[in-house]
Amino acid sequence: MGTLTTTGRARSVGALFAGVALLNTATVGLSTAATLIVAAGSGPGWSGLPSVANVLGTAAGALGAGLLLPGHGRRRVLTAGYAVAAAGALVAFAGALMTSLVPLLLGILLVGLGNGGAQLSRYLAADLYPEDRRGRALSNVVWAGTIGALAGPALMAPAAEAAGSFGWPALSGPVAVAVLATAGAALAAAFLPRHVPVRREAPVSAPGRATGVARPLVAMVAAQLTMVAVMTMTPLQLQDHGHGLGVVGWVLSAHLFGMFALAPLSGRIADRWGPRVTINAGLGVLALASATALAAPTAHASGLPVALFLLGYGWNLVFVGGSAQLSRDLAPATRSRVQGTVDAVVWSASALAGLGSGQLFAGGGYALVAVVGGVLALLPLALPASRDGR
Repeated sequence: MGTLTTTGRARSVGALFAGVALLNTATVGLSTAATLIVAAGSGPGWSGLPSVANVLGTAAGALGAGLLLPGHGRRRVLTAGYAVAAAGALVAFAGALMTSLVPLLLGILLVGLGNGGAQLSRYLAADLYPEDRRGRALSNVVWAGTIGALAGPALMAPAAEAAGSFGWPALSGPVAVAVLATAGAALAAAFLPRHVPVRREAPVSAPGRATGVARPLVAMVAAQLTMVAVMTMTPLQLQDHGHGLGVVGWVLSAHLFGMFALAPLSGRIADRWGPRVTINAGLGVLALASATALAAPTAHASGLPVALFLLGYGWNLVFVGGSAQLSRDLAPATRSRVQGTVDAVVWSASALAGLGSGQLFAGGGYALVAVVGGVLALLPLALPASRDGR
């Protein structure tokens, strides 16, 4: 087993943390602005296309990063991925300036490729720690998304005003912020140590572990579907009721705060009571979030922020719990490939939510989106638990 000094571990985690924070800031502003651009130009039925492009790019990026990491190392893989994301943000910015759908979606797809590597950063952090601390380790990197949760929405209105002062379309402002953030992420990844040894404990052998991937995978897919469907349509729901970017940013901040800020708590729950308990708790919170959105679809100052916060934290519990189980149960020789494949499946499946939510919203409004999201969140609870009880 390789050894890593405290300084080297701190440097690695710091670089991973910064990359995730910056990519999340870029993705939040870019996706929200692009959704509104497409809705204005092509109608609400197509407003899910930016989300589809983002998740498909993220799926491809996660799969590719998982395959490349064992042979090329985290520094090269993450730096290259973030550089591609920066180039994509530039392409998306050109599309926003021209109000052109094709470059906008292409740029979002490329940003997603870099985001796929950022998603795997949580596993890279977990690999630096022993098994009983991996939940906390990966949750600390997930927590980096809190910065994006605060900065992304908060920067939307000022960025739109700044764009207007240059004579650009207002919604191109948040896309310009994405250019700067992705470039910063590439710089942060370049500070990763060249060679970081990975802990080589063999996974604990226990009955049911051979099928241990199935349950976290199904739960993470369901959580992603629910979260993406409800979250993607919330800006349009608010816009349809006369609210501007300031209100949209506030409600999304509550959601993104739930997604990331309490991640260390989720990590401690996973280490203390096990991934299964963490996953089940998250699915229950997601169902409660959907019910709250259904009950208060126009309460922009109360019901909707609470619903979106619960939506975010339910997703976080499932995400951290599922990731902790995958970090614990997989052999080192295949770990990154399986983790990348799981992330790719999760993000590919959520593309259905991005596209389908627009169709659901156009056909039955926000209430239908919330009902479908709640049903999806409850489905994995019907799966039998693994026999190790964790």
